[in-house]
Amino acid sequence: MIVVLTEKPSVGRDLSRILGATKRKEGYMEGNGYVITWAFGHLIELVEPDAYDPAYKSWNLQHLPIVPEKFKLKVSSGKGIKAQFAIVKKLLKSADSIICATDAGREGELIFRYIQQMSSCKSIPSKRLWISSLTDSAIREGFNNLQPLSNYDNLAAAATCRSQADWIVGLNATRGYTVKHSHGRGVFSVGRVQTPVLAMIVKRDQEIRNFKPEDYWELWTKYREVKFKHKKDRFTKKNDAESIFDKVKLSQFEITKIHEKKSSQPPPQLFDLTELQRTMNRLHGFSATKTLGLCQGLYEKKIVTYPRTDSRYLSTDLYPTCKNVLVKLTNLFPQEVSALDVSNLSKPKKVFNTAKVSDHHAIIPTGQFSSNLDRDENFVFRAIAMRFIAVFYPNCDKLHTTVNGKAEREEFVAKGTRIVSPGWYSLYQSEKNSDEQILPEFIVGEQGSHQPEIKSCKTKPPAHYTEATLLTAMETAGKTVDDDELKEAMKEKGLGTPATRAAIIETLIKRDYISKDKKRILSTSKGEDLIALLVNQSTLTSPEMTAEWEYRLKQIEKGECSAGDFMQQVRKFTSSIIDKLQSHSEIDANNLGKCPLCSSPVIKGNTGYGCSDWKSGCVFRFHSEQFGTKLEDKDVPILLARRRLTYPRKLIDTNQNEVRGYITIEDNGQLGMMTCDQKMIKDSIGNCPQCSGSIIDKFKCYACADCDFVIWKKIAGKQISVPLAQVLLGKGKSQTLKGFKSKAGKKFSAALKIEAGKVVFDFNT
Repeated sequence: MIVVLTEKPSVGRDLSRILGATKRKEGYMEGNGYVITWAFGHLIELVEPDAYDPAYKSWNLQHLPIVPEKFKLKVSSGKGIKAQFAIVKKLLKSADSIICATDAGREGELIFRYIQQMSSCKSIPSKRLWISSLTDSAIREGFNNLQPLSNYDNLAAAATCRSQADWIVGLNATRGYTVKHSHGRGVFSVGRVQTPVLAMIVKRDQEIRNFKPEDYWELWTKYREVKFKHKKDRFTKKNDAESIFDKVKLSQFEITKIHEKKSSQPPPQLFDLTELQRTMNRLHGFSATKTLGLCQGLYEKKIVTYPRTDSRYLSTDLYPTCKNVLVKLTNLFPQEVSALDVSNLSKPKKVFNTAKVSDHHAIIPTGQFSSNLDRDENFVFRAIAMRFIAVFYPNCDKLHTTVNGKAEREEFVAKGTRIVSPGWYSLYQSEKNSDEQILPEFIVGEQGSHQPEIKSCKTKPPAHYTEATLLTAMETAGKTVDDDELKEAMKEKGLGTPATRAAIIETLIKRDYISKDKKRILSTSKGEDLIALLVNQSTLTSPEMTAEWEYRLKQIEKGECSAGDFMQQVRKFTSSIIDKLQSHSEIDANNLGKCPLCSSPVIKGNTGYGCSDWKSGCVFRFHSEQFGTKLEDKDVPILLARRRLTYPRKLIDTNQNEVRGYITIEDNGQLGMMTCDQKMIKDSIGNCPQCSGSIIDKFKCYACADCDFVIWKKIAGKQISVPLAQVLLGKGKSQTLKGFKSKAGKKFSAALKIEAGKVVFDFNT
């Protein structure tokens, strides 16, 4: 008997049909010498610490680090999982041979190896099915080319390292920072990958908050309806712009030089998962998780190839397949495909490069289609299909024109772009750049009147992250990279993998470290508190270091790095985190944070703390004794980063009364205090519709401080953002919202309204 184990029931049913195993049983299919059974994703997981020692049930800094010599496994909790595992285990142990048919990637390999280990069937001969598509032909070809399971031992080693490293770092750092710094505020979850991602978001939000806009002026003039800008670009003094304006306003404008440069822009590369997620977020506002789910569904319907890929190339042996796919796509996109000579299809190197395909090639259509796709599935499919067609189109030829002009010897310049031959760009006319200026024909020496004007401008802060830009930052380890080829070169050292990045973002939302406001991703107060605590733990917040670990995992997959060496590094790293927590050396007394007045490092003195740049005149300093309490070294980085302590303590106010409150740093650098009531009013997102009390942003809800009114942060599967909660509080009702999901899993739209002190659905809008 040959037992085939898939990752999901839907895949199991597809394989059963091809293999002729048509008899339905409880938890498996049988027939033609095969038994096909399935997992429900991760059936097996690592055990909790108290399984190694009951003492670990309590969180104690002295118990850390917890680093098992040998990791133990257990069956995951969840409906039906234990029963299904019992079926899988019985079948595997009775098999003559086993075929691993879980998803072809790191996590799929981990799922199988953990099940294999828990079923005690490692000695049974096993092979690996490795396919990137679920079409009938791909499945048959895969079964005709089964590989020895041992060929994927390096992949399994990398998967196991990832699983154990996340357990070791996450568990120890979370327990350590929660025990030492929580002060009753709940768990401070710290993760090997999630924390550097959170740090990037917090840093960006703080840059925006601390940004001080500066005024500047631009001098423009309009000649023949074309805008020309003064060569100086921007003026820091308005008088300078005005003097030139006065000089040129009554003079003639003359064209002095025309320069034209042709460029030939190749088609964009095929999609990997991250680029697809970025594109769908930019065009339709889809979250990374939603795009992955839609693409996974299209894969399981055999419409597109395997989605969890980090490659944007195809292997050369897929060239004949591409011809066949294009022929099939003619029925759906006749006009777009008809522009190609499919019988003599080009073979561009930016598409076909076997050396740049590791486990899976780029996401492409299979040539199959279903008429039952919903709107969002169609959006994703169309994007993939259009990109696949586009890569075989000719380049887009553009003419870039620079026109120079002058008035009273003051030089101005206008730039414009004209598409000479659209090529692949003809498929993307709806995404046309509205900022491009189309220039008329000019002649050197021509003159005429013009209309100069001075524009008042302000410098702008960096933009908040969106999922699209955050995915890019994760892929390139925090570096801003727009060029496709540079992204490709850096992606092996990114944060997480294409398959995990969406889950990392969702985990940060679930743990209330970040929130979404339309497309913007914002850090929450809790997220900022955690990063403030880690201000001198750069190893935990560094995107580069964590990205380097992901690179090492890739090397383990390729057999270029030892799993043992990697785990030794993980253990050493974790021990250093706990050592610093236990010895208080996580705090650097010579760099406690940035001075709020001049941004120089703050240092510890004999009786307090102050700016290290005091010799240059910076006056920021404060005594360690404040409002009847003593500040310790560990308090100062948080105070500097957040401009207040993040948990209340007993303080003595100016009237010598004992109150509970927070020590703060005012705008002038002086220390102040804020009572808990004052903080509640400051942090309030609105007034309670029942009692007019303050509505406070809490972990899972927005709750009234004085009564039982509450708006839950997740309603029927939809995240309720602060702005949406404020609309409800202000107007009593929201607009019609999409994205709710019933208990039966059915999507629906509705408005929310406040009625009799409760938030309810309104279907009458």
